[in-house]
Amino acid sequence: MVKAYLRYEPASAFGVIVSVESNITYDSSGKHLLAPALEKLGVWHVRQGVCTKTLSHSPSSRGPSLAVTYVASSSSSLVASGYANGSIRIWDCDKGSCETTLNGHKGAVTALRYNKVGSLLASGSKDNDVILWDVVGETGLFRLRGHRDQITDLVFLDSGKKLVSSSKDKFLRVWDLETQHCMQIVSGHHSEIWSIDVDPDERYLVTGSADLELRFYNVKHDSMNRESMVNVSGAAIGNDGELSTTNKWEVLKHFGEIQRQSKDRVATVRFNKSGNLLACQVAGKTIEVFRVLDEAESKRKAKRRLNRKKEKKSAKEAVEATENVEGNHGTEEAGSLLVVTVPDVFKLLQTVRASKKICSISFCPITPKNSLASLALSLNNNLLEFYSIESGASTKTLAIELQGHRSDVRSVTLSSDNSLLMSTSHNAVKIWNPSTGSCLRTIDSGYGLCGLIVPHNKYAMVGTKDGKIEIIDVGSGTRSEIVEAHGGSVRSIATIPNENGFVTGSADHDVKFWEYQIKQKPGQDSKRLTVSNVRTMKMNDDVLVVAISPDAKYVAVALLDCTVKVLFMDSLKFFLSLYGHKLPVLCMDISSDGELIVTGSADKNLRIWGLDFGDCHKSIFAHSDSVMAVQFVRNTHYMFSAGKDRLVKYWDADKFELLLTLEGHHADVWCLAISNRGDFVVTGSHDRSIRRWDRTEEPFFIEEEKDKRLEEMFEADIDNAFEDRHVPKEELPEEGAVALAGKKTQETLTATDSIIDALDVAEVELKRLAEHEEEKTRGKVAEFQPNMIMLGLSPSDYVLRALSNISTNDLEQTLLALPFSDGLKLLSYMKDWTSNPDKVELVCRMVTVLLQTHHSQLISTPSARPVLTVLKDILYARVKECKDTLGFNLAAMDHLKQLMASRSDALFRDAKSKLLEIRSQQSKRLEARTETKTEKRKKKKQKKSTDMHVWT
Repeated sequence: MVKAYLRYEPASAFGVIVSVESNITYDSSGKHLLAPALEKLGVWHVRQGVCTKTLSHSPSSRGPSLAVTYVASSSSSLVASGYANGSIRIWDCDKGSCETTLNGHKGAVTALRYNKVGSLLASGSKDNDVILWDVVGETGLFRLRGHRDQITDLVFLDSGKKLVSSSKDKFLRVWDLETQHCMQIVSGHHSEIWSIDVDPDERYLVTGSADLELRFYNVKHDSMNRESMVNVSGAAIGNDGELSTTNKWEVLKHFGEIQRQSKDRVATVRFNKSGNLLACQVAGKTIEVFRVLDEAESKRKAKRRLNRKKEKKSAKEAVEATENVEGNHGTEEAGSLLVVTVPDVFKLLQTVRASKKICSISFCPITPKNSLASLALSLNNNLLEFYSIESGASTKTLAIELQGHRSDVRSVTLSSDNSLLMSTSHNAVKIWNPSTGSCLRTIDSGYGLCGLIVPHNKYAMVGTKDGKIEIIDVGSGTRSEIVEAHGGSVRSIATIPNENGFVTGSADHDVKFWEYQIKQKPGQDSKRLTVSNVRTMKMNDDVLVVAISPDAKYVAVALLDCTVKVLFMDSLKFFLSLYGHKLPVLCMDISSDGELIVTGSADKNLRIWGLDFGDCHKSIFAHSDSVMAVQFVRNTHYMFSAGKDRLVKYWDADKFELLLTLEGHHADVWCLAISNRGDFVVTGSHDRSIRRWDRTEEPFFIEEEKDKRLEEMFEADIDNAFEDRHVPKEELPEEGAVALAGKKTQETLTATDSIIDALDVAEVELKRLAEHEEEKTRGKVAEFQPNMIMLGLSPSDYVLRALSNISTNDLEQTLLALPFSDGLKLLSYMKDWTSNPDKVELVCRMVTVLLQTHHSQLISTPSARPVLTVLKDILYARVKECKDTLGFNLAAMDHLKQLMASRSDALFRDAKSKLLEIRSQQSKRLEARTETKTEKRKKKKQKKSTDMHVWT
């Protein structure tokens, strides 16, 4: 009988507060901060410092998990997150659910920006394209192509009619979204542009690059353009005919520069919501915060500058000359209105310095009462910090740091009852609850390379890089003792079964045997765990790993010379030497029955040896990089291995078969630990995450898994075939080009197949119906048996159901892949569907796509004409009906709004705040009432008690 195994599935991931590759952003309310943590998006409550929600798609065991690369929040509760494969997910932050997935980019998403209303979303990517998405309709509108390198930032102008994109190709492009063309290309930067932003009033656009200055541009609006066109005199146009045309298309006009303090490149420039502050974050530890002066203040500053100049001049000149200067005073002042320079508007307020390199910043949309703004930073050591910006200085108000390590997780250890998990890093040891992923204790320590939790979970040992053994008191969360153990780093620590001791192996060529005892030292108030060295064994090379057999008969020591020496535990005499690895052994484990020993090496191989004769049963090419950890599941010959190739693999050591590959980590996996019962596995990685994989009740078979892996490889090849890499790329014109927003994916192909199947089934059913009708006329009346597949629907409804199941974003690409004959069949069904008002929009979209795609064929096909003429008559009428209904509803809502505004003293837009105000007043009244009631009760009680005292 074929053997079945139980599947392991990803259960949880914890330990990452914020990932390095992405940005952070506040939500529209300003209460929550959105911080991407690898493939998840954490929603942190800023005041409480707690992660209230995690936005992540359902974990699937197949395929690597994709990291979030960019986040943008809209004016509503919607949030967009871009991923490494180019997909974009739109989440409802309040519900915590994914509203839609948009596929269009071929590279990682590098920029996302909503327009002010939140109805449009612009996305930029490493594939050099900008795509505009309709958030309400959940579809891609169009793709803008023209940049020669990855897009770095995007910003909407002119109430969403224009879009400015910046790129690593050193150019800014201004796109007109109504005509879908590039209307201006701005050059002048000497290096890649990394970030752009515009102030809320859309007066200035600022760009940050690797240049030593920030560049500023004046933003011209359509209304201003029209006025300037009217004001330009005929003579000026006559003299220089080009002047007016250049002015007409020039949206961004260079305003000036400001020298930056730092020499590092700019990473982010952002205005705050009120527009009075500008933050410039560099790719280092500093943020320069500028004060943005309003028009009156900046003019006053410019005037003062001019006056100072004049005073200097007047000091040099004679008294008569000063009178002339005073006579010209008015004219120069009038001239000074035009000469407001960048330093007059932007004034350096202060420089915020963080403890580590800053990855990203975000201004809180709500301005606090006692400061100018609050600013959130994400640092590259897995830390969120919040600063309050005041006019004099900035103060750190909060740091979110306890929920993760500052650097990679170097070792994970489970306690004997699996209730505690200990992880070590470069400066701290953390104790976690492995089932919930909550951090219970954080203890400062040295660079921990290996760890061990002593039975009864009261104490733990950590072996450090500088040769010390640290004894940690788990209950109090303190380091009770540091023992100088070795002259080199402690590489490995292994417990001795059924005894109160452990063994350490170090780079100083020593293997030391230790015993632990609980005793009270003189001068201490309580008993504590202490360790003492019992035996020391000198090896002839650096010790990398130590393992002890479950019966405590043998000790295995892996050395830097690529061999493993197996010795008798009691006499320390030589028993076996296991040689065969080409590079040093980095990990090993002995099975519970003491029959097998498995070694994992930097040569990417796993070797399974018999512990009786030291013969190599099998050498397996296990990972595509060094094997960092290997461990048997207790009481079985199944084992898990983890490698620098980011994978965790599950093996059968008797059959030498790969059972499962667990993908999920985003960087090298350093360590793993398996629970006693084998019901879950914990892994720690360079990406700072700790992941738990749970054993499920779902059985699987080796052959099935092999087929699945082949299928995945085939699907990956299909994805590459879509791109057709060998076709020469067409050269983009200088002025840019427009293309379709979507892209061909596995889903669109499947959707096309489902439509073709539905059309075929419906056609067969229609033929059967026609035959049945014929038989009826002949007098042979038999009951018609409908097709079971059609679920009791008519042929027309069945096809419509197949179309309605396709996500709106994939519809265009799905219809593009349809053959012409099937397109014609679809068109013939359309007139029936228009009678349903809910489907008018869908029908219109499909008709336009099919007409655009098959235009020339439709013209030359006579049979298509009657269908098209019918559609022409019906569609216009139906669309008009829908527009009328919408118009009527809008007018009615507007009328209701006016009625409500006339009855209330608040403006309609302030209705929400007014409502909240009324509610707060009511709650205060209620509280006051309850307080008075309780006071009355207290008084009554007191009166009663005093009366009683009097009587007594």
